[in-house]
Amino acid sequence: MTTTLYQRLGGADGIARLVDDVIAAHLDNPIVKTRFENIKDMEHAKRMAREFFCAGSGGPEPYTGKDMLAAHKGMNISEQEYLAVMDDIVGAMNKHRLDEGTKNDVIAILYSLKGNIIRV
Repeated sequence: MTTTLYQRLGGADGIARLVDDVIAAHLDNPIVKTRFENIKDMEHAKRMAREFFCAGSGGPEPYTGKDMLAAHKGMNISEQEYLAVMDDIVGAMNKHRLDEGTKNDVIAILYSLKGNIIRV
């Protein structure tokens, strides 16, 4: 039986742990650290990231946030920042010992959103 990406990411609990590790990595990453330090409501940001990952990976949770274009409009995110965030996400997935197929699925989704994030 085929498992959904949501299941392979560990469901809501696994995704919550992954998001926590990704945000912690962003706060340690000199390329994007300042952007994440300046988030006024970190709990809201984490909740939106959890919802986005859950809904986008086939989970039952709805995503209640802005679409990617609206969320990143006016931030002038560079290619370097985008890649730094991707590296942090891959690092967190490695920490959680996710298999290559699962990591590749997440990376493919994130790359598909690139045009709605970089320099919009």
